Amino acid sequence: MLIREATAEDWPAVWPFFHRIVAEGETFTYPLDLTEDQGREWWLLPAPFRTVVAVDEGGTVLGTAKMNRNHMGNGSHIASASYMVDPAHSGQGVGRALCAYSVDWARAAGYRAMQFNAVVETNAHAVKLYRSLGFEVIGTLPEGFRHPRLGYVGLHIMHLAL
Repeated sequence: MLIREATAEDWPAVWPFFHRIVAEGETFTYPLDLTEDQGREWWLLPAPFRTVVAVDEGGTVLGTAKMNRNHMGNGSHIASASYMVDPAHSGQGVGRALCAYSVDWARAAGYRAMQFNAVVETNAHAVKLYRSLGFEVIGTLPEGFRHPRLGYVGLHIMHLAL
């Protein structure tokens, strides 16, 4: 697997799984009816931020990550990131590779910590992955997310000192 800078030419491969994940409404706080243009604008970030794709040997996009500062001004030393893995390639280490890549990016860029603002507490795979990479739950917003099947569930704030 190769992780590389995403380009506009990657978007047609990202959009189908991006759209599916958002429309399912189980893990992201994005509007369920997010349009393709909105999704592209929100996901493909300009420098100094970064959007990457994980691809296999044949160039198939397996997943993607966007990395950015979490806050502005006097909080701009805290990074954040978001990840989407094509469900057809889940369980193959793509999410772990993207998360580790983003942590390395944040360290190299001089951030002091990473913070994830809204990790759905029922997204057990993500919570387990982030914990395995050293992130801690530092707070949970009770009933902060309306899960389509489970009702109101908590949103974790997760933190990793860099």
